[in-house]
Amino acid sequence: MAIKTKNEYLKSLEGRNLKIYMFGERVDDPMNHPIIRPSINSVAMTYELANKPDFEDVMTATSHLTGERINRYTHIHQSTEDLINKVKMLRALGQTTCSCFQRCVGMDAMNAIYSSTYEIDTAEGTDYHKRFVEYVKHAQKEDLTIDGAMTDPKGDRRLRPGDQPDPDMFVHVVKETKEGIVVRGAKAHQTGCINSHEILVMPTLAMRQEDKDYAVSFAVPVEAEGLVYIYGRQSMDMRKMDESDSGKIDQGNACFGGQEILLVFDDVFVPWEKVFMCGEYQHSGMLVERFAGYHRQSYGGCKVGVGDVLIGAAALIADYNGTQKASHIKDKIIEMIHLNETLYACGIACSSQGEKTASGNYLVNLLLANVCKQNVTRFPYEISRLLQDIAGGIMVTLPSAKDLKNPEVGPYIEKYLKGVSSVPTENRIRLLRFIENMCLGCGATCYLTESMHGAGSPQAQRIMMSRMLDMGARKEMVKRLAGIKE
Repeated sequence: MAIKTKNEYLKSLEGRNLKIYMFGERVDDPMNHPIIRPSINSVAMTYELANKPDFEDVMTATSHLTGERINRYTHIHQSTEDLINKVKMLRALGQTTCSCFQRCVGMDAMNAIYSSTYEIDTAEGTDYHKRFVEYVKHAQKEDLTIDGAMTDPKGDRRLRPGDQPDPDMFVHVVKETKEGIVVRGAKAHQTGCINSHEILVMPTLAMRQEDKDYAVSFAVPVEAEGLVYIYGRQSMDMRKMDESDSGKIDQGNACFGGQEILLVFDDVFVPWEKVFMCGEYQHSGMLVERFAGYHRQSYGGCKVGVGDVLIGAAALIADYNGTQKASHIKDKIIEMIHLNETLYACGIACSSQGEKTASGNYLVNLLLANVCKQNVTRFPYEISRLLQDIAGGIMVTLPSAKDLKNPEVGPYIEKYLKGVSSVPTENRIRLLRFIENMCLGCGATCYLTESMHGAGSPQAQRIMMSRMLDMGARKEMVKRLAGIKE
């Protein structure tokens, strides 16, 4: 089984005994919880499209380890073409779900750890890479959804991990035995982890010798003893609790959604075969930078796919409002297109300029990947602003869909909230609710806030750009052209 079907994926989530908490209560049946299920549907689409011939080139790849056809989400990139196809895959999924599909972090973690373990072994004489290759083979064979876990709570931002008053503010090793290690701490903002099969952990920053217990990378199954999942709230999430037909209208994008978790490691045991870094602090920065590069590249695909949908929503609401011929509306939609395609161009650029690592897999151009993500922290906000401008204030003053269905006041809504006479009022309301969801509701979590903070907040990219640009070479260019001799 190299590529699961959608139904096989959904079946794999049944009957698991996970400690999930939401609104102060334990969730016994996450599969059918109305707030959680849309995020499961988004992951399921990564399996569904992989089985469709029209998406085979972007959604699947040939494993360099087994020779089998596999889901691209479990692939180790073997060329710049692979890197480009990854971006195309993410755009296609963004267009299909208009949400976060949650497997990207795991894919990016796998590729970063693959090359990093190879170089750690070369320098330190360890055998992490051999262990990780076996792990990747298993993930590919079973088509696993892997949750990449990097971001620690961090506590007091002024202090390094080893200087925190509470040592658990960063995931760390608390015990080593002949069988494995025991880890404690938490990972925040975990995208889709309860929809995953495995948790793949990485350090969150470059460590010092004093922080070597925090320089740890490992994998555990989502059902591991000691894992606790605390569900994150999203704007307007209670609308999902209304599963009636009218309730789904008010949700906007009722079928698909994202998921963020505070994941607690309460003395979790990890066998040595699943440990891929343990104390090699001097190499932690390399792993962090490579993962960040891959994940910042990802945003040049997934957020562009969502942007495609929002551009369509802008054009459609202009049709429904009767403003589609207004020159300023046309100009705003053109600006949305320009911004969105610029994001895509950055994703393709950092992919096409990727290079082969010592391990054989391909790494994106890190400078261009950071430029890509820096643009993603800005352009989606402008795309959203323009969409809200075109939609109009009615987007946030609509009566509920239950009022629309009410026999007494529904006719008033039908009459007074109609736009173009040929468009049913309900269709206009459905579209406005969708726009509201993407700009202000649960969808905004996946599109706007994730664009800002996912894969590192804006300053992280600016630091990397300043570090990677060869300013000395550029100064020499000026001296040569200006005839300056020193």
